Amino acid sequence: MKVIPKFYHGVIDYMSGLLLLIAPNVFGFANVGGAAVWIPRIIGLLILLQAMSTDYELGLMKMIPISMHLMADYVISIFMLLSPFLFGFYDDSRTAMILMIAMGMIGLAAAYMTQPRGRPREVMA
Repeated sequence: MKVIPKFYHGVIDYMSGLLLLIAPNVFGFANVGGAAVWIPRIIGLLILLQAMSTDYELGLMKMIPISMHLMADYVISIFMLLSPFLFGFYDDSRTAMILMIAMGMIGLAAAYMTQPRGRPREVMA
């Protein structure tokens, strides 16, 4: 069910990228250090760079096709889901673990529900 237009996917990209960048400070796990802090920040930066480089309404450089962007979203989202366990910060910070799992699920849902093409135009009779 593709219900999210590309424009709103771009809004989700920028909002989630910014959230991941500031999350350790906002949600109070910046003092934990290590992977619990740097993984969200690195992924947030990656999401922002990808959003700025994608060929959609909110892209600045328009180098990456939306289909490639969506495939990268799947990979990034799965990585976010697995990162607390791959990097061992599931015990260090429950907040970081919940954040990464929630953002991974949101990323998968957004990628799955995004319309890769523009909205169909209405034909005037």
